[in-house]
Order: sequence, then C-alpha cells, then structure tokens
Amino acid sequence: MRFRLNGKQVDVRAPAMKRLLDVLREDCGLTGTKEGCGEGECGACTVLLDGQAVNSCLVPFGQVRGRSVKTIEGLRGRHPLQDAFITEGGAQCGICTPGMIMAAAALPPNATLDQVRVGLAGNLCRCTGYMGIYRAVKKAQGSGLKAQARTRAKAGTNRTQKAAR
Repeated sequence: MRFRLNGKQVDVRAPAMKRLLDVLREDCGLTGTKEGCGEGECGACTVLLDGQAVNSCLVPFGQVRGRSVKTIEGLRGRHPLQDAFITEGGAQCGICTPGMIMAAAALPPNATLDQVRVGLAGNLCRCTGYMGIYRAVKKAQGSGLKAQARTRAKAGTNRTQKAAR
C-alpha cells in the first residue's frame, strides 16, 4: 500500500486490518511511536494523519492508503518541541513523550493554554504532572514564532537587496 510516511512516498505490504501502530513499528522500523494501552485511551501512540493527531493503535493500516503519516521520527532531529520538553521538564520516563510531542505538533501556532490542555487531553502522563508539558509546548510555540519571524525578516531583507540591485 502506498502512502506518504514522514514526507516520503513508501509502499508497505501489510494486512489492511493490521494496526497502523504495528505497521510503523514492525514493518517500517519506526519504534519512536509507543504502545501504551492499545485501546486509544493513553495517547502514547499518537501520530499525525494528514496533519491531525490520531491514536495509531486504533487506525487500521488500510485507512492510510494515499494519505500522509508523520511520526516522531518525521520531526527530523531537534525540533523546538523536543528541546522544550527537555528544558522544561516535560519528559521523564519517556513513554508518553513521543505521543505528547506529536499531539502538540498538531496544535495551532498560537494556541492558548486552554487550547493546549484540550489538544493534549487524550494523552496521559503518569510522571510529570502536566505543568512541565504545558510549559514546554508554550515555550516551543514561542521559539517557533521567533524562528518564523527571523525567516520572514531574512526573506524581506533578501527581497529588499534584490530590488535595490
């Protein structure tokens, strides 16, 4: 079955009713997505399906045909969310962390604290008490906004320089 995985077209042979979680871990070798409960209750297996956070333990593989799946590995290195989870104490044992980060990646850029709480409500953490996670998401949003502003400013400078030539 062809679908887009972390930005690349892939063709994976697996039964259509196999859980997406198992396909990612067993057939694709992407073990960053964790299984917590296997029932869609904990959010440890959260991935983005066409940009929306979903519990991959509940998604039959057949439903991803022609769609886009992004896993924690798809963030490619030190994403601002990953850095913020480390510095703000949002990660402890690590079981929920990939799912939390992926759920946070689906939030709107300037999410309010209430929007962050609602957006992460399907992800359970037994270690942090959530305040470190909320701080991490807000910090990452701030650093992401600063990076976007720098990129826009640089693009504006380049346009101005080209126009002056």
